[in-house]
Amino acid sequence: MKNITLSADETLIEAARREAARRGQSLNELIRAYMEELAGSRPPDAEFERLRELSGLAVGRRRGWRFNRDEIHDRS
Repeated sequence: MKNITLSADETLIEAARREAARRGQSLNELIRAYMEELAGSRPPDAEFERLRELSGLAVGRRRGWRFNRDEIHDRS
């Protein structure tokens, strides 16, 4: 793998680092994944796996509540 050097504003770099950390990645991993996606070299299975992992991070707010048929079709 070849190294590259990027220049960016310090506040942009810090914001990107925070976002990478929020996703459980390093900034390097985040940028590499973006470059793979941009170049079209990221296999579709890898993208699906990434989305599946992200969906596991979602926090639901239902607390066991579900729609019932009457509520779904209620027009009042």
